[in-house]
Amino acid sequence: MTAAATPMMAQYLEIKAQYPDALLFYRMGDFYEMFFDDAVAAAEALDIALTKRGKHLGQDIPMCGVPVHSAENYLLTLIRKGFRVAVCEQMEDPAEAKKRGSKAVVRREVVRLVTPGTLTEDSLLEARRHNYLAAFALVRDEGALAWADISTGAVHVAPCPRLKLGPELARLSPSEVLLPETLAEEMADVITDAGAALTPLPRASFDSIAAERRLRELYRVQSLDAFGSFSRAEVAALGALADYLDLTQRGRMPRLASPAREAAGGVMQIDAATRRNLELTRALSGGRAGTLIATIDRTVTAPGARLLESRLASPSLDLRVIRERQDSVQFLLEQSRIRDDLRTALRRVPDMDRALSRLALDRGGPRDLAAIRDGIAQAATIAQFFAGLEPPEEIARALDDLEGHDTLAALLTRALVEEPPLRLSDGGFIAPGFDADLDAARALRDETRSVIAAMQAELAEETGIASLKIRHNNVLGYFVETTTTHAEKMLSPPLSERFIHRQTTANAVRFTTAELSALETRILNAAAEAEAAEKRLYESLKAEILDRAAPLSQAARALAVLDVSAALADLAAERNWCRPQVEASRAFHVEAGRHPVVEEALRREGNTPFIANDADLTAEGEAAAIRLLTGPNMAGKSTYLRQNALIAILAQMGAFVPADAARIGLVTQLFSRVGAADDLARGRSTFMVEMVETAAILNQAGPGALVILDEIGRGTSTWDGLSIAWAVLEHLHDVNRCRALFATHYHELTHLAEKLDGVENLTVAVREWEGEVIFLHEVLPGAADRSYGVHVARLAGLPEAAVARARVILDALERGGREGGDKAALIDDLPLFSAAAAAPPPPPPAQEKSRSALAERLSQIFPDDLTPREALAILYELKALADDQPSD
Repeated sequence: MTAAATPMMAQYLEIKAQYPDALLFYRMGDFYEMFFDDAVAAAEALDIALTKRGKHLGQDIPMCGVPVHSAENYLLTLIRKGFRVAVCEQMEDPAEAKKRGSKAVVRREVVRLVTPGTLTEDSLLEARRHNYLAAFALVRDEGALAWADISTGAVHVAPCPRLKLGPELARLSPSEVLLPETLAEEMADVITDAGAALTPLPRASFDSIAAERRLRELYRVQSLDAFGSFSRAEVAALGALADYLDLTQRGRMPRLASPAREAAGGVMQIDAATRRNLELTRALSGGRAGTLIATIDRTVTAPGARLLESRLASPSLDLRVIRERQDSVQFLLEQSRIRDDLRTALRRVPDMDRALSRLALDRGGPRDLAAIRDGIAQAATIAQFFAGLEPPEEIARALDDLEGHDTLAALLTRALVEEPPLRLSDGGFIAPGFDADLDAARALRDETRSVIAAMQAELAEETGIASLKIRHNNVLGYFVETTTTHAEKMLSPPLSERFIHRQTTANAVRFTTAELSALETRILNAAAEAEAAEKRLYESLKAEILDRAAPLSQAARALAVLDVSAALADLAAERNWCRPQVEASRAFHVEAGRHPVVEEALRREGNTPFIANDADLTAEGEAAAIRLLTGPNMAGKSTYLRQNALIAILAQMGAFVPADAARIGLVTQLFSRVGAADDLARGRSTFMVEMVETAAILNQAGPGALVILDEIGRGTSTWDGLSIAWAVLEHLHDVNRCRALFATHYHELTHLAEKLDGVENLTVAVREWEGEVIFLHEVLPGAADRSYGVHVARLAGLPEAAVARARVILDALERGGREGGDKAALIDDLPLFSAAAAAPPPPPPAQEKSRSALAERLSQIFPDDLTPREALAILYELKALADDQPSD
């Protein structure tokens, strides 16, 4: 390549200039190739070879490439690493370009800009999670958030004050967020905290007047009033979504449902820290294992799983909605046979929503047609399960949406083979007998030998030459061949009028006929004709489906609703969960509540029972209801705190809960300050993170909130920590007036229960036995008098000498505290390096003897060999031995 750019490289540079922030996948035959800086970045990200291709301005041009047939895998890697990719395709056949001259370049265009929020391919998406693209708009200090999943067509919008953007993004977990350029820098941290990619757009993209016009054109309506009443900020956010989709999809807009407006205050407010601490959908260690969603998710379809996660992320504040969902679960819990049949049928339901979106974007294939066929066929089957019954309202609405697709189902069943191929170019997906022209083309393409044999037999009979053959070679194509013995006959009238001489060899004479030439042309074109016929039929079937996109999407959602209801009923039946009473009050009473994730883990590890506990946080009038929980480490305080928060979430998402009974007054806000972690990227210590999260709670929690606090103030000195914890507890009681569980090791706080009416003490019971501490995991009224931290240190594996030394120091500190001594002076009374000498004293001889007698007698007992009477007698004998043991 010379110093000047070749026509091809000039074309590349021109297209690349339009997408400076994206990697350009430049189609060259069977490869997407990248050049210059794109090649360097892509080669490193994809771990592929970096080569070079000619020179530009005297420098080697870096180059790398990926095969077209496996490009999706590479796209996924690039997107996950934060890149955007502009896909540039060849828009004409290279042969057409050559007609314009030897140096003509194939016309190419970018057909799509691939970004995290605009993925549609199954291989690029998580089947069981939504992939949201969100846009935040601010109009005269009024904020709004719009979000869409173009892989399903769902579109939502809601008012969103600027300060609530973080919690809303935490709820939705979008992949990409659009912001006006004027806000991008100052709000970048909020987007980063949500784990989303930030895409700044020009302010014009958020102009509400232009946005309204854009939306009317998109939905082909004269006014947006048909969809509801939207604020200017909501219109601006929706318009920015539409503008960005038009840009990234290059004018081929995805199928988008009518925008659904969510009213302010319709769902429980849960901030990002609380979601993280409670591990609702993502574990603190990363991934899904050990989360609440992993524990409760028994859905059998991908749309059902997405709906379940959406409900879990957005517990409702609408009692009607909550009770409708509970009614559905209750109905399927009682109708176990229908539930089992329903779940079996749902397992055969494909992801119709995503198939519809791929078809609308022209990225679909024959299997997407089959997905619609199979989905509506199963929908009709499922509707029959409920014949003669009176299901609850939510299920009844879903069943209505399953009806009315018989005509389309019949068409697709006749048109498609049972198992279509993945790609349209593979062909063979239209069933035989559906289209006569296609059948004829296929017959000619697939049965050439029999067609030629039939013509050969016909010509042999007509000429009377039994040895006549029809043969083929690459030079002459198809020809009629006879031996030289019959040459004179073939070259004489009347046969010479039909048979045209082509070639004479030493042993044979070759001819052709008008019929054979026409047949040859048809044979050569048969494959192309069959392919064209299938493409024509594919487009026709796709159009039939897209004409019914709205009711098909409703059917898909109805199946998801049935899946979620059946899954939650199955969970409740197997785990013995109860239906909670959810009401508009400030009640919170749970009988024998359990932590669903911990209980499941114990069951898997050895069927160990979970110790259930009651909780009563019912608040009277406008007063606070705070339970101060004390007890040793590892006794289960954090588990108790979390399980009650999770029970509130499960109740308001419409599920049953892990308890014997529950009465939950609507929780409007849920806050959790549990666990310890620093934020080094922002220069925040563990204690600073703790204080930031605590400040957010005190500044936001209202009377309808449920607050979970664990070990406030532990990240600083004892007296600082105690004073902060004390002040926080008083603020929750006097100012926030909320329902709260407050776990602490500061036993001094337990005295506040005597002064604050809304505070009561709870403790986690333990029992000491022969120098050991046994955790009972029972939450009881009262306050703990010690923390057993040294015991936990021993369990953690500290050397015995260090543990013994800690006991000596603790005893001295506690004795000094009781006697009012100066704790600092204890340093002089506790010599250094004396840990090795500190050993637990041996038991008194009499006690040792008594224990030896007990141990000896126990070693002689074999329970499997005892009758009930013998076992009772031995029990009395052991008690007598124990009574003889002297007290300490």
